[in-house]
Amino acid sequence: MSETITVSGIVATPPELRRSSAGVPITSFRLAAGQRRYDRATNTWVDNGTNWYRVSAFRALAQNGIASLRKGDRVLVSGKLKVRDWDNGVKSGTDVDIEADAMGHDLRWGTSRFARPEAPASPRSSAEDAWAPEDDAAGGEVTDAAPEAAGPSAEPGRDAWAVPGDPILADGEPASSPEEPTQADVPF
Repeated sequence: MSETITVSGIVATPPELRRSSAGVPITSFRLAAGQRRYDRATNTWVDNGTNWYRVSAFRALAQNGIASLRKGDRVLVSGKLKVRDWDNGVKSGTDVDIEADAMGHDLRWGTSRFARPEAPASPRSSAEDAWAPEDDAAGGEVTDAAPEAAGPSAEPGRDAWAVPGDPILADGEPASSPEEPTQADVPF
């Protein structure tokens, strides 16, 4: 039996990349999803137990996951829930697995920067081969990409899709961390 589930939790073990016998990449890790509640009697937050899941991702999601996720990261995982009982003669238990359809950083707890993996080189299509430089009305230099494909920012050292005005250094890192809003900044 499998149901779709979305879980917010912490990557509890370093993600591992393996390959199936057919060569399919598989990334797996343990996910700890803790619950907390506010106890009004003591005016404190109290732990309310932790659920443990084994998360498995396949193919492109596996490759992107191994490149992006680290132990201790707060993540969201959505996928098929699989619950299985087991018994090895000495011990018995229940495994709770999630076959991930999507996963990524939980932005309630921090920031993340998206980067598309580079696509493997592919031969040019026949439509691209049909275009000839003499078809260029401007008569300028021929390039593989239109200028607007570079994204909204063409500043050197900036990410091609950075938002204008972002405080980004030449190495792509934020210039400073954003400050926490104060009570005066919150409108209500």
